[in-house]
Amino acid sequence: MRSRSLSLTILPAIDTVAASQWDALVSEEQPFLCHAFLAALEASGSVGAATGWVPCHLCVWQDSRLVGALPMYRKDHSYGEYVFDWGWAEALERAGGDYYPKGLSAIPFTPVPGPRALIAANTDTAAVREQLAIGWKQQCDEVGLSSWHLLFAEEPEVEAWQRQCPELIAREGVQFQWRDRGVGDFDGFLASLTSKRRKMIKRERRLVADQGLTLHRLEGAAISDVDMAHFYRCYTITYHERGRPPYLNHVFFERLRQVMPEALMLVQVRLEGRPVAAALYFRGAHTLYGRYWGSEIIADCLHFEACYYQGIDYCLAKGLTLFDPGTQGEHKLVRGFAPQRVRSLHYVAHPGLAAGVAQFCQEEAAHIMAYRRAAEDALPFK
Repeated sequence: MRSRSLSLTILPAIDTVAASQWDALVSEEQPFLCHAFLAALEASGSVGAATGWVPCHLCVWQDSRLVGALPMYRKDHSYGEYVFDWGWAEALERAGGDYYPKGLSAIPFTPVPGPRALIAANTDTAAVREQLAIGWKQQCDEVGLSSWHLLFAEEPEVEAWQRQCPELIAREGVQFQWRDRGVGDFDGFLASLTSKRRKMIKRERRLVADQGLTLHRLEGAAISDVDMAHFYRCYTITYHERGRPPYLNHVFFERLRQVMPEALMLVQVRLEGRPVAAALYFRGAHTLYGRYWGSEIIADCLHFEACYYQGIDYCLAKGLTLFDPGTQGEHKLVRGFAPQRVRSLHYVAHPGLAAGVAQFCQEEAAHIMAYRRAAEDALPFK
């Protein structure tokens, strides 16, 4: 397959392309797109045929130079995506069709907005994107995928894909993010809030301290294997409380500690000097990402402190301007996290299901946009 001297390959594993080639396309803002992160998912077995995530990454080449890439997986289910399409699957199956396998371009288990199509500078962007479109369409036709889904792409990329492939159906979503408003430090952040919310946050932080809990931030090489093992025990508790096995295994996290420590920040909660809870963050050039959390104890307001206030404080101390604490959660709103528009794109091969999905997304969008406006009005800033 060639167009304008470009060629397309489909990779069965991320390690079949050189890390230096792949990472040359990745922004410093996005630790989850780097070769080391994706390779850790596959090498640990968290992603693979056994878990229903079969890699089929798309790569576009100009001679021997990688000029475009798109993470992609063939999925046998819809777990670990955070854009829910279970109802679509049930509708097609009731009609006698098969929704799975489907194609997915996203970061597994990571609902973080960012670029998805990686395209080299000084290349014909439209031509590279055309080759990537050929890739996912080929997978749908030749492998029998029912659909292709692009999740949590940045808005300019969503618009570019819509121009390239008008048949894609857009779905609206909302996440909550904190942005530095030039407040200086945590006291300045508190001063920017209404009196009611300022008092609430002060009370929540005081409650944590009154329970004898102390919080410690460990970065990079300061995170030991013992620290990571404790974090993982806490992480699994969060899933077991919901009656589900964890998506990610200890090997994955330990590999991250070894191959990309500069991207990691661990908040460790201690009681009488003993670790009892932990939250693992990732750091980009200007952004902090809150990702995983768990606790061995029940303590009032500890989740807010470890997963929100520690993150805001860290951003202000390090000069980071954006904090993405993870998906969902209206409780973030009153703590200074503003609603942000996110969109996903969906190609559905079955004409009847495509029409139904398009109508559903159109109706859902009106509710989502109204919700986002109401959330903006409820922000706690003066």
